[in-house]
Amino acid sequence: MADINLTARAAKRINEIMGAEPPGSSLRISVNGGGCSGFSYAFDITRDREGDDVVIERDGATVLVDPVSLEYMGGATIDFVNDLIGQSFKIENPLATASCGCGTSFAI
Repeated sequence: MADINLTARAAKRINEIMGAEPPGSSLRISVNGGGCSGFSYAFDITRDREGDDVVIERDGATVLVDPVSLEYMGGATIDFVNDLIGQSFKIENPLATASCGCGTSFAI
């Protein structure tokens, strides 16, 4: 299974967000059925870790991904972009065959 990469920009933004959250909080990224293209990413802040979660860490930031979601995200890069249309986390997923303009929906 390919690893998930977290960019320095994403790690910095996660650390900024977590600064306002209770200690021990992490960003959970999961893949759900639905969305414009068949699957969509969900971003949640949680203090709960499951024993089979994949933990991605960089520069003090922690991202959790469950094993089922990992199957749809192998080799992905999580980035944070700040452009004219706003700020958002962006996932570059090599497994996605199509994506939607909303940035959170994709097809495999």
